[in-house]
Amino acid sequence: MAVIALCSASGSPGVTTTAVGLAIAWPRPVLLIEADPVGGSAILAGWFQGARDHDAGLLDVAFAAEPVAAALDRVAIPLRDGVRFVPGVRSHLEARELGGLWGPLADVLAGLDAAGQDVIVDAGRLGMADSPRLLLERADLTLLVTRTDLPALAAVRSYADLVVRTRAWKQAGLLVIGPGRPYSGRGAAKLLGLPLVGKIAHSAKDAETYHQGVRPRARFPKGAFARSLHATAGALHQRTSLGTPSTTALSAEPDGATDVAQGRVPGPGAIWATAADRRQEQA
Repeated sequence: MAVIALCSASGSPGVTTTAVGLAIAWPRPVLLIEADPVGGSAILAGWFQGARDHDAGLLDVAFAAEPVAAALDRVAIPLRDGVRFVPGVRSHLEARELGGLWGPLADVLAGLDAAGQDVIVDAGRLGMADSPRLLLERADLTLLVTRTDLPALAAVRSYADLVVRTRAWKQAGLLVIGPGRPYSGRGAAKLLGLPLVGKIAHSAKDAETYHQGVRPRARFPKGAFARSLHATAGALHQRTSLGTPSTTALSAEPDGATDVAQGRVPGPGAIWATAADRRQEQA
């Protein structure tokens, strides 16, 4: 059984696109929960291209007279074979009403294994007033999603430190988008102190398939983006099923990777250390 939550620290590293891609690549039936408190379903607007009305979702589950499990099943819609999707709130104002739902929902999600179903949660950005904190804390695996450039790593660093120090999440991991742009996934993981559990290749064109519902290119299934999603989905499933680390998704970096060990580009930690030395020299 697996409940996996994805979140980010800032910007738009691709949490929703990655969540959709992982759900489609998942090796067994999966429920995709859109718990981003920002509102205005990116998945209904993107993957479904606005063809489905936002007429039911988590707010309906929160105020349903029926049990949470029954309401969740009622509002879930097919996204792809083996994938069902529960839309989030219509606006950020509605997110305020979900505070009492997260605990009961976490209980229900934890019990879906009996139905042979896993769960992927798009929790959006950390630090927001109505963030689904209990879902992040009670997921079997909670992943910080980030790119590897310095602004992205600077934004995520304080959250990674907090997670490591407080152990607020059952099992925390790092999911890197676009490794080698410019730093490797291993370099980012070392800097942040989190285990690297997945790497998704950068391909803006292929990502449009999941982000905007664009028809995939003919070579999409064999491209680095799709292959990295399948590799990461398999590794995450194995990691949560067996309760042991998996290295399936930790093979060679995707196209354009930077091998810090070979010295072609210094790692992000070295960059910051050098900058700190320079500031001290100028003081």
